[in-house]
Amino acid sequence: MQAFQNFNITVSEIVRADYRTADVFKKHGINYCCGGKIALTEACAAQNIDHDKLLQELRSATKTISLPNTLQYDQWRVDFLIDYIINVHHEYVNQTIPALEVNLLSFVNSHKKQYPELVDVQTIFLRLAELISLHTRHEEEIIFPYIKQIANAYSRKESYGSLFVRTLRKPLSNLEIEHSKIMALLSQLRSLTNHYTFPPNACTNHRVVFQKLFEFDNDLVQHKHLENNILFPKAIELEKELLQV
Repeated sequence: MQAFQNFNITVSEIVRADYRTADVFKKHGINYCCGGKIALTEACAAQNIDHDKLLQELRSATKTISLPNTLQYDQWRVDFLIDYIINVHHEYVNQTIPALEVNLLSFVNSHKKQYPELVDVQTIFLRLAELISLHTRHEEEIIFPYIKQIANAYSRKESYGSLFVRTLRKPLSNLEIEHSKIMALLSQLRSLTNHYTFPPNACTNHRVVFQKLFEFDNDLVQHKHLENNILFPKAIELEKELLQV
């Protein structure tokens, strides 16, 4: 971000330009909202922080890593796809939910008089977070190990492979119900926030919270696409094939 080179830019302006910098300032105890109208150099001096080191952290936080649109997830091996979902999407959920819960609690408590609808936003997010956390644990402890087991049996053409098959129809049916509940709550969250659109006069913290919710939404959509449209259909097909080995 070239703005970092401007020694007169304020902390609040930096965060407004890129919400991902908020966590860096929070880590160092630098107020980036109502008290963030001071120059970055002044903030560093006040907190006795090395300016160059902080710049490095800010650049790292705003680094964008893009995946090519040509990635063919449907061509990936089942076990690799599962590992990708766990290490990318489940890990993102595990790290993001606790931080967002804390951010929302602080933000809503100080803004609910001005924006009473934020109370519902917090309530819906907490319900969504609880459901997602239970859901991902269920997948990692039961569903994914089973899918890996049948995928391994099929790849080895095991003669006893069909004995591993416990139909996925009921477990997947239950997962589909959970996914529907998750997407319904996500839809409510979008509606309550007008698709994460903050008012023109929104404070910096308001902007950061809504942008983080938007990021969370995007990741969840991709996450569920990989499971519903690629992984689970592959698992069902593997079961059918394995029963014929």
